[in-house]
Amino acid sequence: MFIYEKKLQFPVKIATPNPKLAAFIISQYGGPDGELGASMRYLSQRYAMPYAEAKGLLTDIGTEELGHLEMVAAIVHQLTRNLTDEQVKADPAFASYFVDHTAGVYPTAASGFPWTAASMQSTGDVIADLTEDMAAEQKARKTYDNILRLSDDPDVNNVIRFLREREIVHYQRFGECLRMVQEKQDQKNVYLYNPAFDKNRMAKG
Repeated sequence: MFIYEKKLQFPVKIATPNPKLAAFIISQYGGPDGELGASMRYLSQRYAMPYAEAKGLLTDIGTEELGHLEMVAAIVHQLTRNLTDEQVKADPAFASYFVDHTAGVYPTAASGFPWTAASMQSTGDVIADLTEDMAAEQKARKTYDNILRLSDDPDVNNVIRFLREREIVHYQRFGECLRMVQEKQDQKNVYLYNPAFDKNRMAKG
């Protein structure tokens, strides 16, 4: 069960609308390395995790990613609120988005490709899943780096830097969890079996 607290993990207060910037940042809402995919990935993977520590970590980080999803949505909303027709027409990237979604927040990549579960994986294999999770955090950090290169709005950048820092922390936590799992498993079985499915074979090994 989740308990919702009516405040963001980090405040989002953007003074100046900027649809061009919103068209970039939407990628961290519904892009291939964005917060929606991260939350769904971790909250799905946790069920097959054979160790309570790993399951707890995935639950904690997956829940935090839902909060980050809300923060990115708040950024996009505030960057596109009260736009004039002229502002929409002036930016081709946002104009394409506007045709389908007006100023609604829709899970899509900056390239225009909508979010799909095909961008994430849940295998039931603890090594495969945690390795993917580390890669996912690095890719998200990379995307935030690219947004910072494109943004000159300090109100936006403060939030993006916070989110970037959390990706680094998550990467470190997943790395620690992977090492813990490898220590718990019999080393000869680490790359041979899927612990979520081959429990009897691992017991005999």
